[in-house]
Amino acid sequence: MNVAIACNGDMSSDHFGHCEGFKVYEVEGKDIKNEYFLENPGHKPGFLPVYLNEKGINIIIAGGMGERAQELFNENNIQVIVGASGKAGDLINEYLKENLKSDGSVCSKHEHEGNCGE
Repeated sequence: MNVAIACNGDMSSDHFGHCEGFKVYEVEGKDIKNEYFLENPGHKPGFLPVYLNEKGINIIIAGGMGERAQELFNENNIQVIVGASGKAGDLINEYLKENLKSDGSVCSKHEHEGNCGE
């Protein structure tokens, strides 16, 4: 399973589409087998869910994400966890302990007003 956390540096990004990139964790059971950084190729409507699916991502963790983007990730068989904040390493550890849950919030703090990814 591959988990991607939208990040700016080592910290989770408030908005996945505008992050510097994705800290990707290759997970087997409850163990991290590998981790690497995948640079964000750019925010283009509808692109990132397909791109991350092609990269083998199963779960995306972010601070915020628009409703349409969440739908597109789900259509690409990628589970969405939003409302996460903190260091990527802490977030993946909380996820592996099953303590990290999505708050389901929809991003509305920028020009897309909930339609990120459309």
